[in-house]
Amino acid sequence: MVTDTIADYLTRVRNASSAGHRVVEIPASNVKKEITKILFDQGYILSYKFEEDKVQGSIKIALKYDKVTKEPVIKKIQRISKPGLRKYANSGDMPRVLNGLGIAIVSTSHGVMTSKQAQRDNVGGEVLCYVY
Repeated sequence: MVTDTIADYLTRVRNASSAGHRVVEIPASNVKKEITKILFDQGYILSYKFEEDKVQGSIKIALKYDKVTKEPVIKKIQRISKPGLRKYANSGDMPRVLNGLGIAIVSTSHGVMTSKQAQRDNVGGEVLCYVY
């Protein structure tokens, strides 16, 4: 049994990209689906596919690598708010990752979004992770 499913998601992506795998399969949830959509929209993953099988379903993510150096596009993916210590930010205090080169994914009352979008919409929320 996994206590922190988002940390498990991030760890699976991190391990697969550092091992050079092309595809990683992860058990699905609504929050994980939203994080996957954000990673795709921001250009960190190549593609994704939601498979609805049995009760939970799964997410298949095709990881993205640099064409020349074969390095993974995701250099670091880090969980910020943990079950033991939640981290929240209001719209004025949204974190900047690598001076704007990375993204912070935030869970707000308007859904899961990047910190830049949360600032634009003037909403705060729980800072889930940093990606760069």
